[in-house]
Amino acid sequence: MLKNKNVILGVTASIAAYKSAFIIRELKKAGAKVKVIQTDASLDFVSPLTLSVLSENPVLTKMTDEDSKHWISHIELGSWADLMLIAPVTAKTMGKMVMGECDNLLLATYLSAKCPVYFAPAMDLDMYKHPSTKQNITKLESFGNKLIPSEFGELASGLVGEGRMAEPETIIDFILKDLMGNLSLSKKKVLITAGPTYEPIDPVRFIGNHSSGKMGYHLAMQAAENGAEVVLIMGPSNLKAIHSSILQINVKTAQEMQSKVQKYFKSSDIAIFSAAVSDYKTNKVECQKVKKSAESWDITLQKTNDILLEVSQKKKKNQILVGFALETENEMENATAKLQQKNLDLIVLNSLNDKGAGFSHDTNKITIIEKDNKVEEFELKYKSEVAKDIMDKIIQKLK
Repeated sequence: MLKNKNVILGVTASIAAYKSAFIIRELKKAGAKVKVIQTDASLDFVSPLTLSVLSENPVLTKMTDEDSKHWISHIELGSWADLMLIAPVTAKTMGKMVMGECDNLLLATYLSAKCPVYFAPAMDLDMYKHPSTKQNITKLESFGNKLIPSEFGELASGLVGEGRMAEPETIIDFILKDLMGNLSLSKKKVLITAGPTYEPIDPVRFIGNHSSGKMGYHLAMQAAENGAEVVLIMGPSNLKAIHSSILQINVKTAQEMQSKVQKYFKSSDIAIFSAAVSDYKTNKVECQKVKKSAESWDITLQKTNDILLEVSQKKKKNQILVGFALETENEMENATAKLQQKNLDLIVLNSLNDKGAGFSHDTNKITIIEKDNKVEEFELKYKSEVAKDIMDKIIQKLK
């Protein structure tokens, strides 16, 4: 959620300023790029050298660089930021923010910011409860700023009460939840199947295919980045979707995948079936490895259950159902037939006749066919980009 996001951290003169070092660490761990602006008075509470090392950027304090006399543009800083966090923010700075006073670089950047602004107050309990403080907080929120509430606890004065700045982990968690709440798939549950299935012949051999699971993996990441709660049911693959909003369940056989789909499909808002499920399995799985002796070996196969067909018959009106069709001939006809037979909202067609498309590649070339027979073709792209195209189409459907 914060990966590659530009974050300005404003630090004001509070004893809680020491926590800004931990805030920077959490932001960097989340993948954010951080620039720090300190007020002059805050320099007595936390060293700019510490914050510079942690943020990997010079700490900014003045409107001009004292060495080069170069003007530091608060307008450029405000435009650069994807979000601004002022933590800790004192009662004095909040008052200036409300009044639009602009006597330092932090306030000038705040007034120039075009991004969401979060503020985390820190002060003694009587100051925090004072009517003027409460009024300023209310006004700042009315301007569209996001309050990260102070916590109850031991204060620098030795008193115990409200006014303690929220802990760095709490601050980052607050921001992440707030950002997710504004995303297209916020509060949506997405079920995705991915990868191959392996149907055992004996303890050593199996029936399978060349699917890598990459397409489903990138779809899961896209759904999570758009705010969804994702269940990724992954066949045999080395891929691991590391995201707090993704529950990855690893399976091997079509039957195992079917069992997990049955568990999660009913509660899903969107279900995407990108897995290359084995169409057949052996009638009998040998208990021991079959030795290479006879010149030939006849194996009888039987159909596996059609997972997508089964769930399509249980599909609710408010669910979006997406299928995939990998074809080698009569591509459009076969994909359109599958779209209709399985009650899909859209189907993603790719052909093994297209160079760079299909199994194992990092790229794919797709055509999306919708229920109303609207067709959109896409160029060959990396699968991460293909996943975005598919997710954008699904989000359009939701709207």
